[in-house]
Amino acid sequence: MPSRSRIPRVLSIAGSDSGGGAGIQADLKAFAACGAHGMTAITAITAQNTVGVSAVEAIPGEMIVAQVRAVVQDIGVDAIKIGMLGTVATIDAVDRALDLVPDGVPVVIDPVMVAESGAELLEPEARAALATRLLPRATVTTPNVPEARALTGLAAGAEPEELARGVLALGPRAVVVTGGHREQATDLFYDGELLVEIPGPRYADGAAHGSGCTHSSVLAARLAWGDEPLQAARRAKEMAAAAVRDGLVEIGAGVGPVSVLGRLA
Repeated sequence: MPSRSRIPRVLSIAGSDSGGGAGIQADLKAFAACGAHGMTAITAITAQNTVGVSAVEAIPGEMIVAQVRAVVQDIGVDAIKIGMLGTVATIDAVDRALDLVPDGVPVVIDPVMVAESGAELLEPEARAALATRLLPRATVTTPNVPEARALTGLAAGAEPEELARGVLALGPRAVVVTGGHREQATDLFYDGELLVEIPGPRYADGAAHGSGCTHSSVLAARLAWGDEPLQAARRAKEMAAAAVRDGLVEIGAGVGPVSVLGRLA
């Protein structure tokens, strides 16, 4: 845990969104909003805007490892957020890169599978690799309801509590099933002992592109500050909801980006 006299250092291992709404661009804004220094290891470059994803280029595995090594050796890391991975080869590289990080550094995994526009961001064959190789290394994972179903293989009618228990069985220390796809925008936290609902408002007139990235990044930043996972999950819910409320609906022709920094103008 960093002292209050030293800014926490948080690393995002994720893809780049050229439209600036999600991915590492959203992560860096969320880290800044939490008073943390953000760093990145880019896993993929996307040609993306508010309407959709038109192209994806994976970064070579050795370059992913090299980015993490450079950050760890000089700056250090107090928490890690993992987002878009895309391929089995990328998951293998991230698995190796995590071996460079000191024991005890909290890891938050947002199992990104589909973009807000509907584009597939995780190859189907990579889902098993994510579940077996990376989730056991997670302090907290933050799937939405469809992602939790895909990871566990549970039917569409499975309740959030069943999904949370199924994801936890894959090995993370805690899971937050986020509520964006539920009738009530309620997150569900489970760590094997505590099963806690985290309610929050739904802002139907807001802008939601990047909301999942923002949620997981705030959670990671709060863990870097020393929060317990449930405390960090509550703060992540609060800030992600406000970011949707303050979202930039006027940006682009599709789903506008969240604004975790609020309306600054």
